[in-house]
Amino acid sequence: MCKEVKHKINPNIFFALAIVLGVCAGYVQEPLIFQTAETISQLFINLLKLVSLPIIFLSIVSTASGMESMHQIKVLGKKVAKYTLLTTIIAATIALILFVVIDPVRGQITVNAQETITQSSQPTYLKFFIQIIPSNVIQPFNENNVIGVLFLAMLLSFAIVSLPTQSRAVLHSFFSSIYAAIIVITRWVVALMPIAIWAFITLFMYDLKQGLDVKSLALYLTVVISANLIQAGCVLPLLLKLKKISPLFMIKGMLPALSIAFFTKSSAAALPMAMRCAEENVGISRKVASFTLPLCITINMNACAAFILTTVLFVSMSQGITYSFAEMGLWIILSTIAAIGNAGVPMGCYFLASAFLAAMNVPLHILGIILPFYSLIDMLESAINVWSDSCVAAVVNQEVKQEQISFDQTPIDLNSVII
Repeated sequence: MCKEVKHKINPNIFFALAIVLGVCAGYVQEPLIFQTAETISQLFINLLKLVSLPIIFLSIVSTASGMESMHQIKVLGKKVAKYTLLTTIIAATIALILFVVIDPVRGQITVNAQETITQSSQPTYLKFFIQIIPSNVIQPFNENNVIGVLFLAMLLSFAIVSLPTQSRAVLHSFFSSIYAAIIVITRWVVALMPIAIWAFITLFMYDLKQGLDVKSLALYLTVVISANLIQAGCVLPLLLKLKKISPLFMIKGMLPALSIAFFTKSSAAALPMAMRCAEENVGISRKVASFTLPLCITINMNACAAFILTTVLFVSMSQGITYSFAEMGLWIILSTIAAIGNAGVPMGCYFLASAFLAAMNVPLHILGIILPFYSLIDMLESAINVWSDSCVAAVVNQEVKQEQISFDQTPIDLNSVII
């Protein structure tokens, strides 16, 4: 028991120590320290790029390949997909509106002037759309083309779902195993976070002395947090009210699960408690809860969509890239697809945002500055994702009751449906 408690406490101690040491190292103004910090930060960024694209591809394919074509699951699946897409698109839209209104890039936060991307060096958007469909399966991975990878993942997913059960099971096992291996590598990368945080804080202190505009960073954090709070406090309760469900009753019933998600920074870790609260405290049927909540944990990532959209726009625009309103609107779709593919990955939103930025050849130094704050953002996002999952489950349960859908008495085998 002591070992378990110690294991939970240690990461926070290391993070705090890394921040303190980073601040101290930044004030020392020793060139060798800065060179070391820059080397470590670049290595960590390379590791982010290494795992980002495989995570996007495998998370989507392994999730889709585990779906069954049974009629009852189709009925529930369509309802879950409908509200998942609706709430995730709304979350991304709110983030975009706040981004435009607050305008966090009003100051210049670019770390190094020579790294600023000029408009002339950006590819045309005609070329961007042409690159959506790659000429071969290796090309998007080789060129770090996130959109091409998303296209391949969706195309392969649709193909796998249409296969016979036996073939689908084999492919699900194959892609799930590879995905599990990538997750292990990702955990190793996450384990290096305290060292990376030290490096980024050290460089942040150096840039601060060189005149870095922290106001832009503060405004960025305001956009991310405000978008999440509006989604959790206004949009989701309104959805519940439209279905004649009390938001206050829901949040009281789901509070234990929300607390676990917040402090563990993992919606997957909160799943057992979420299912228990849904059944015992909120009154959601066992069949609906046992299907909807695990599926939502996999594909319903409202907060992730808001984070990806805001972060990609903020970092890229800080480096000189400009967007029209139509181009910003496109990021609502892209961030929604990416968020749906973010299936319980540690620091998943952060990795996905870095993948998009790397594909656009945007320097990731500002993303490194965001990293020390991401731990707090991740806590809020995890709780909001579980809250969204609970709301979707309650709404689906209400519709099932109203439509009087009859379900087979045989329990749904979740292991054959989702990861």
